[in-house]
Amino acid sequence: MKNILRIAGPLALAGVAACVWLRAQDQNEDQTTFHVKVDMVVLSFEVMDTHGKYVNGIKPSDFKVYEDDIPQKVATFAEGNRAPVQVLDNGSTRAVRTAPVDGANVAPPGVADLRQDASGTNVFVLFDTSNYMYRGFVYASDAIADFIRGLDRADSIAVYTYSRNLNRAVPLVRDRNRAISGLRTAVAGDDSALYNCLLLTLRDAARVPGRKVVIVFSNGPDNASMVAPDDVRAVAEDEGIPIYVISTSEVNNDPISATIFRRISSNTGGKNYFAKTWQKQVEAFENIREDLGNSYTVTYYPQPNPNEGFRRIRIELTDEAMRKFKIRARPGYRPQRGF
Repeated sequence: MKNILRIAGPLALAGVAACVWLRAQDQNEDQTTFHVKVDMVVLSFEVMDTHGKYVNGIKPSDFKVYEDDIPQKVATFAEGNRAPVQVLDNGSTRAVRTAPVDGANVAPPGVADLRQDASGTNVFVLFDTSNYMYRGFVYASDAIADFIRGLDRADSIAVYTYSRNLNRAVPLVRDRNRAISGLRTAVAGDDSALYNCLLLTLRDAARVPGRKVVIVFSNGPDNASMVAPDDVRAVAEDEGIPIYVISTSEVNNDPISATIFRRISSNTGGKNYFAKTWQKQVEAFENIREDLGNSYTVTYYPQPNPNEGFRRIRIELTDEAMRKFKIRARPGYRPQRGF
């Protein structure tokens, strides 16, 4: 029997570690720069009307975020692929002043250190190239290539492939031709270690600032991973990175994977698609692209909370007329321990 390695604990607090630059001045007017690591929660959500259509134009003053029913102060807000803005105490917004990579332009205290080109989404595509993909490999590759071509120009794309091992075919780039060229080099073969490779992909995505999602394209069960599916699911939930899963296998043929896929996607704010035909695969990618362009992303620094277990996140629309709308977001996270 294959040994299953259990992950000791969550990789990190949901969201990312934001860098805040503070500047201090001594009596001799010499300036010293301090780099402080602060845990920040990144939360993406969508608002749908009673007809299932996206609701656009929501402002920070239109909603409140709660963590275990404790009100949270939103730090930044972004709609779709637009650049994030800082949310002020009165609910108004202003452009986020950000420090360049070399740190020459220091951001004000309490402002998240975001890139000046922080608009758009960092999309990680994890493409199944195991021996389960011999049938329909070309159609799947075409569907992914069409998805890449249709992304917003502000989005960045990374193409990873997996069988027994993870292949980082293309790092995060905005060059669509380069991404597609890397995709086209993929060949099918070997066993499938989906959960091993998804874990590595999540680790890569967690290091990237700004908004990010992971899209898994899978054509079969996992038969080579040393990591337990539930451990990867827990990591995915705690990282807070939305995971979209497109599975080309029949749901009834692999009920275990189907259940894990559903839990991973719903508990991270993503979605799950079972798309056996290439037409359904194309449709699934189109739906994901629409999600990316019509969702909202906020960040906040959690208020004091004694709960070291699972913290539930709730978003509430403040306008009475909006309360009939449906909000889709991840249900919560477990805070990182040891820091």
